[in-house]
Amino acid sequence: MAAGANSTRLVFLGPPGSGKGTQAEILAERLGVPHISTGAMLRDAVGEGSELGKKVEGIMSSGALVDDDTMAAVVEERLAKQDAQHGFILDGYPRTLPQAETLDGILSGASSGLDAVVLIDVPVEELVTRSLARKRADDTEEVIRERQRVYREKTEPLIGHYQSKGLLREVDGHTTIDDVTARILEVLG
Repeated sequence: MAAGANSTRLVFLGPPGSGKGTQAEILAERLGVPHISTGAMLRDAVGEGSELGKKVEGIMSSGALVDDDTMAAVVEERLAKQDAQHGFILDGYPRTLPQAETLDGILSGASSGLDAVVLIDVPVEELVTRSLARKRADDTEEVIRERQRVYREKTEPLIGHYQSKGLLREVDGHTTIDDVTARILEVLG
């Protein structure tokens, strides 16, 4: 896949605090596709006090994952928007194997598929330090460590799933932002 091709459909994987959001924003701008952060969409919904926001607020504050049906509806609606027709970078979805299968279904229904899945890998203690530095209201060390545990349990199985499909591109995220961006562009070809 050539960076900047007519369509670029990417998923960013990595534990909370790995820099997925930062890298997705940078690459989305460079590639001219939307950065779709499910975390940001959910935080916005909580901030707006919408029905979805009220539903997910309690779930998010505990460090647990929002249920698959809710996430599928949010993602499908977003991917149907005009700006995502020629590509996107999904950050924060899928987080489980059932969500990955749902995403495959959404994309096959739109006669498209993923071009690559970028895994940003960072050691756990560095992730805790980074997450605490963000100073979000819901970022206590206890909640951060619970998110890391949930990631290892629920999301790490996606690594094998996407590796078996030949889509996984792994990048060391334990370096500078610019270095990580350069490495991502390199693995994307």
